[in-house]
Amino acid sequence: MECISCSAGLDHCHGTLVLHTDDVVECTEPGCRDYDRIRHTLTLTCDEIPGGCHCTADLVVEEYAHAS
Repeated sequence: MECISCSAGLDHCHGTLVLHTDDVVECTEPGCRDYDRIRHTLTLTCDEIPGGCHCTADLVVEEYAHAS
C-alpha cells in the first residue's frame, strides 16, 4: 500500500516535525532537510514528546531560577 501523497507525486515527508521551545526544528525522518510544515502531516511540539525533551527541561530549570 502506498500513501496518497506518494501516489499523487506530492512533495512530502513521512516523518514527524518536532518544534522545540528553543526555536530548533527537526524531523524524525532520517535525511529530511526541508522542515517546512506543509511537507509534514505530523507536527508536534517537543513538550508533547513522551518522556519530555532536553529543551523543555532546560526551560523549566531556567524559569524556576528566574522565579526564585
